[in-house]
Amino acid sequence: MMQVLSSAWALLLGMMLLMVGNGMQGTLLGVRGEIEGFSTLEMSFVMASYFVGFLGGSRLAPDMIRRVGHVRVFAALASFISAVMILYPTFTDPIAWCLGRVIIGFCFSGVYVTAESWLNNSATNETRGQALSLYMIVQMAGVVTAQGLLLVGDPSGFVLFIIPSVLISISFAPILLSISPTPSFETAKPMSLRQLFTISPLGCVGMFLLGGIFAAQFGMGAVYGAEVGLSLAQISIFVATFYIGALFLQYPLGWLSDRTDRRILILAVSFLGAIGALIGMLLGGQFTMLLVSAFLIGGMSNPLYSLLIAHTNDFLDGDDMASASGGLVFINGLGAIAGPVITGWLMGDTVFGPSGYFFFMVVLLAALAAYAAYRTTQRAGIAVEDTGAYAPVAPTSTPVVLEAAQEYAQLEETEVENAV
Repeated sequence: MMQVLSSAWALLLGMMLLMVGNGMQGTLLGVRGEIEGFSTLEMSFVMASYFVGFLGGSRLAPDMIRRVGHVRVFAALASFISAVMILYPTFTDPIAWCLGRVIIGFCFSGVYVTAESWLNNSATNETRGQALSLYMIVQMAGVVTAQGLLLVGDPSGFVLFIIPSVLISISFAPILLSISPTPSFETAKPMSLRQLFTISPLGCVGMFLLGGIFAAQFGMGAVYGAEVGLSLAQISIFVATFYIGALFLQYPLGWLSDRTDRRILILAVSFLGAIGALIGMLLGGQFTMLLVSAFLIGGMSNPLYSLLIAHTNDFLDGDDMASASGGLVFINGLGAIAGPVITGWLMGDTVFGPSGYFFFMVVLLAALAAYAAYRTTQRAGIAVEDTGAYAPVAPTSTPVVLEAAQEYAQLEETEVENAV
């Protein structure tokens, strides 16, 4: 672990600041939208716009890096993010915010691709698993920290928009000044979605449903809190609890993943997540139960992302893993775009009202559990000793980290075979 920190501390510090900035703007817009009188449906389009940009960025950023290099791409995109964050309170219009979110989503995706390729290049085969773990912890810790920073200013003013802009501006200084050499950049050609679905139906369906769950969970969480009248402090705690649950439960579930049939574990984790969402739907009026709900949803849904990747890898040849990563991210992105819009519609006064936020996640998590149960009847499971290793991956990761996780799984499987 210390070896990873010594070689990549600047990158991890920069990513920590980036995640603080991203975590602040996501929650802050949900609160500010309520202050400005935006409807829930309007805010759902604002939140979905980020994922439109993110999906586009994950597809185009590799070409940009190959043309002009890591340094220029990183600096240019981070500058755009910083500028848009300052402009949000200046143009308080849903269409302007949608455009800003598309730009920010695109830029963050490109920044992540750039930083993650640096991280992967700095790790060796022996330290790749530790690097992935540290990267995920930094991402989660950054978003949790962001929720606390929301309490230092008034959401109706400008200060809370300036803080993430400044953090983004200084985030790339340690990275650009301390990391060398610039790595070469290569990504595999994505596998066709038809081929990927044939190989792992559960992996594809699960990633699509999880895209909707994550986008609703993190994109609309602050909107829900504002709708039900939570204070800014309560909204901050509520949103942070999703990530705290993810940090606490990622590794125990990862340990189980390497010791049991992953389809059964996916079923159980999805079911527990649905129970957590049901608690929020029925008992969300009590703030304590709201936090219990957020902890369970975040703690179950985040490991599901890594579980589905590990399950898909079990059915892939080593040479196909890198190609499959792009397809998995694309499928997840499609679900993420639809998630906030459907959630916003369900939260409308003529449908479910604010409880529609949790109803949407109940339906999707229950659907994932049901489909996992169905898939157990369609083909025999892979023996536990023949499965690849579980690697923790955050839902905000790009194909670069997925490829690194798949390399790690392949290496671990090879070492086990050699040991036998």
